[in-house]
Amino acid sequence: MSTSSRWSTPASDALRVEPGFRLSEIDPRSTPGYDGNKATGKADLDAGREPLEDLQERLFAQSVAGTATGSVLLVLQAMDTAGKGGIVRHVVGAVDPQGVELASFKKPTAEELAHDFLWRIEKRLPDAGRIGVFDRSHYEDVLIGRVRSLAPASEIERRYGAIVAFEAQAAEMGIRVVKVMLHISKDEQRERLAERLDRPEKHWKYNPSDVNERELWDDYMDAYQVAIERTSTPIAPWHIVPADRKWYARLAVQQLLIDALTDIGPRWPAADYDVEEEKRRLAAS
Repeated sequence: MSTSSRWSTPASDALRVEPGFRLSEIDPRSTPGYDGNKATGKADLDAGREPLEDLQERLFAQSVAGTATGSVLLVLQAMDTAGKGGIVRHVVGAVDPQGVELASFKKPTAEELAHDFLWRIEKRLPDAGRIGVFDRSHYEDVLIGRVRSLAPASEIERRYGAIVAFEAQAAEMGIRVVKVMLHISKDEQRERLAERLDRPEKHWKYNPSDVNERELWDDYMDAYQVAIERTSTPIAPWHIVPADRKWYARLAVQQLLIDALTDIGPRWPAADYDVEEEKRRLAAS
């Protein structure tokens, strides 16, 4: 489903990783599948809020009624400044927050480290009828884990297979997994970090360690390439969203959510009472 005819190809098709893909060949400033510009993109984002909100409200209504069988999990992975927060605010933030479960996975605690890396992830999977959002996710354990050698190479290798099995199990539970890598260029990241330093109200968003991670940029791109190759499956494919243009990234993720919810096809739950009788009782009260 597309909310705009300016999508020449559905976002889910235009952005899905196919065999043989090379991350290095994807232009972070490109707008795959979309024929509009910044102005039309912002207009289409506004226009897409109503159908997204309608689909999400139907899904949430099913959860309240106890009839929901499906849910959506949006996995957001990216280098710092790529726009994960903007996606959460401008796309996910347009729907009823009661039906959204947001999780942001930071450095594991001592308790979490005592368990398998997926232990803390499993506990945050969305309930039926909800949209779950992972702002960073289990992929940190094969990205920074690989780049910073936080686990032996054999353990990193094991984790790829564990992730595939975990996501397949989630799909069997009725969870539609929408995996998004926001693909920002190194130059664009520099500009966004510089803006944070230039504006006092953004100093809180700046972390000196971001520059340390920039020094390992090529290593991170290699880690993303391998992780995406190893874990993109028909049941839980990866989508590469060029993120140098914020308006496009937000529009693309909105479309991916609309596509996923449309496939689920949530319907308004039927009343479990006599509607006409309740109208009569209400009028007489």
